[in-house]
Amino acid sequence: MSLARNTPDPAKFNGSLALPFELRLDDFRLALQDVYDFFYDVNVLLVGKGLERLDDMIRPAILSGLLSDMLTASVAKHSRALTQNRHFNGHPDLVVRGRYPNDRAQAGSEGIEIKTTRKAGGAVDTHGGRDQWMCVFVYDVDNQTEPAIDRRPLVFTEVYLAEVKIADFRKNARGELGTRTATLHKDGIAKLRASWIYRA
Repeated sequence: MSLARNTPDPAKFNGSLALPFELRLDDFRLALQDVYDFFYDVNVLLVGKGLERLDDMIRPAILSGLLSDMLTASVAKHSRALTQNRHFNGHPDLVVRGRYPNDRAQAGSEGIEIKTTRKAGGAVDTHGGRDQWMCVFVYDVDNQTEPAIDRRPLVFTEVYLAEVKIADFRKNARGELGTRTATLHKDGIAKLRASWIYRA
């Protein structure tokens, strides 16, 4: 068995970026490592039983949601000031501890929304533009290498964190059955990319 355990490269973090909410670069480094360790442990078990890696089993949209949940929980665990929003589907994903009753906010403004995407550069759809701190984790999954046992482990290639405004978004066209979404427009994406935390 030749599975590898990924590790974030300490040299690829942006030491000059001022982080909000008492966050530290180590909070993000440890969050990435938590995800890497989880996938390594689970995949060793699965492959040892002759099964597919978790990366190969899960549909892309489900994997993205799983990673968002894992990263939210892990950043909250390592952060000094942030905790998970206890409101089901509340916004943002991370809220300032003690700012809202029982740390529950249906639509709060104090905290960070977590997004994940495979799109290089961090462009990601949201349910609507709003003033918020947004953190985008860009990841890559090797589903192509053969034999599958030689596939590279899931890797995070970029992490961005920026305060964006409603004016930074554009509304996306939708069909009759489509869900309304919004994405950062050209200048909004430039703002996000200027506030990079990690670029591998």
